[in-house]
Amino acid sequence: MKFLDQAKIFVQSGNGGAGCVSFRREKYVSEGGPDGGDGGNGGDVWVECVDGLNTLIDYRYAQHFKAKVGIHGMGRNRTGARGDDMVLRVPKGTQILEEDNETVLADLTEIGQRILLLKGGNGGFGNAHFKSSTNQAPRNANPGQEGEEKWIWLRLKLIADAGLVGMPNAGKSTFLAAVSAARPKIADYPFTTLHPNLGVCELDGRGFVLADIPGLIRGAHEGTGLGDRFLGHVERTRVLLHLVDGSSEQDPGEAYKIIREELEAYGHGLGEKPEVICLTKADAITEDIRAEKLASLEAACGQKPLVISSASGENIDTTQRMIIRAIDRDKELEANSVPTQQIEEWRP
Repeated sequence: MKFLDQAKIFVQSGNGGAGCVSFRREKYVSEGGPDGGDGGNGGDVWVECVDGLNTLIDYRYAQHFKAKVGIHGMGRNRTGARGDDMVLRVPKGTQILEEDNETVLADLTEIGQRILLLKGGNGGFGNAHFKSSTNQAPRNANPGQEGEEKWIWLRLKLIADAGLVGMPNAGKSTFLAAVSAARPKIADYPFTTLHPNLGVCELDGRGFVLADIPGLIRGAHEGTGLGDRFLGHVERTRVLLHLVDGSSEQDPGEAYKIIREELEAYGHGLGEKPEVICLTKADAITEDIRAEKLASLEAACGQKPLVISSASGENIDTTQRMIIRAIDRDKELEANSVPTQQIEEWRP
């Protein structure tokens, strides 16, 4: 299944049915009077968060979604049927935005959540509605109200406990494959990962969801490389796992600073999230080079990084335990509702 995290669609609620002008005319029934029924209401447009979806690909090949119109009223005081609703089924973590792609209308973060997006038009009154002692033969009825319509954006932000960030070829997909059953594409060239991947990690009877996004490079917030569009998928995470390539010729401290600059330029709180920092591919470097690169990275990040190897398994379990600690810490602070500015800086 192809991954799609953004789609623009047109939605329209149903028009209401028109009221009917009718009179009862039967043999042996005198003064039958008006009996025109009301029109049915138009269908509504709903958005529902459902389980089993992780992409918006269903909205790639169909962009117009319209609810059914209400049926017109009929004689013998028969009210028209209500139009069927249009239900848009989206994965957990989907945001609904106005056409400007900035104004958020709804954010669906729970399975079963259901939002009324557009209300259908009311059905018109039939002439039976207007009868009175002074108007015993009304010959007028109301047309149904028109439905609403608009263009909207659907934007998916995956919901995970932890997010992987780093430069291309830092070993993010390899780490995800080592700690979960996910099987992302792995190769020895940059930008192997073209869309986010999710994996469920389990250790010591605990589990958490880890999100892997395409690598970032300098200028990503300005659109360089794949840009920063996929950073939205780690906005909802509680902790970031920052991987720095230990086998690269680039200085690890410089690589770390580039990613930090991109996170802070993107905003949305990513720059303030707790980090677990790791120097990867330890199996591919000598002890002397390892010590040199570790010192450079420690000087840049201000904390002692872990040295890991997804191939040999070195410090992989330790890294997962640090992620779990950071998740628990964030949940504790959230439960206590401690304002961010009152929290002392904490490192996993």
